[in-house]
Amino acid sequence: MTRLDPLADAMSTLTNGSMLGKREVVINIASKLIGKVLKVLKEHGYIDEFEYVDDGRFGKYVVRLNGRINKAGVIKPRFPVKVGEFSRWEKIYLPAENVGLIIVSTNQGVMTHREAKERGIGGVLIAYCY
Repeated sequence: MTRLDPLADAMSTLTNGSMLGKREVVINIASKLIGKVLKVLKEHGYIDEFEYVDDGRFGKYVVRLNGRINKAGVIKPRFPVKVGEFSRWEKIYLPAENVGLIIVSTNQGVMTHREAKERGIGGVLIAYCY
C-alpha cells in the first residue's frame, strides 16, 4: 500500500494515540520533515521524546506521548504565507489566541508561526497542533 502523505499519517497517529491515552506510538514511515516536526513538538512540550529506529526499509519513529495533544493535523494545500498574514491562519486552524501552534517551513528551517513572526519571515504552512 502506498502512502500519499506520510506527514498526515504521522499527525493522525499522534492524535489517535493521545486520544486513546497511549504512552507510546510508532510512526511507521520516517522522513526528515516528520523528524523536524517532531522536534518542534518536543521543544514546545507536546510530546516527551522521540527516537528514530532504522528497520532496514523506511525507518520508524517511536514517540513518547504526554497527553497534551488534543488535535494535530496537516494543512493542505500548503499555503504560502507572508509575515503579516499569520493572524488570519491562526483564526482558521487554532481554537483560540495563544493556544496551540502552526508549524511553518521557512528558508531558515521548520519552526512555529510565533518564531517566524519574531524573525520577520514568511513560509509555507505545513501542520498545526493544539
